[in-house]
Amino acid sequence: MDDILQLTLLYDFYGELLTEKQKQVYEMHYQNDLSLTEIGEELSISRQAVRDQLKRTERILQGYEEKLQLISRFQAQKKAVQEMKHIIEDMEKKNPDAAMVKAISKMKKIAEEILS
Repeated sequence: MDDILQLTLLYDFYGELLTEKQKQVYEMHYQNDLSLTEIGEELSISRQAVRDQLKRTERILQGYEEKLQLISRFQAQKKAVQEMKHIIEDMEKKNPDAAMVKAISKMKKIAEEILS
């Protein structure tokens, strides 16, 4: 998985577990696209201190995922619901009975709501 995408997921799932300073530096760099130098100037710290803070924050986020596995579970559930949706669509095509179509339509809607 792309590193930036992985970090974004990690932050989405575990960002609230970080300190305010960690969140601030992370958001300035990854969400506001500020350079390490710009962040350092803004916070009156060295560029190296910013880099160290970012690396430490990334390790902390990765550590949370290693322990809690929330992203892995989320992705597995999403994949399972997508598979369920495909099965429902196949059933819908093969069995056009009115009651079955209505039930399949409801299940399909629920799967789409979960996926969105």
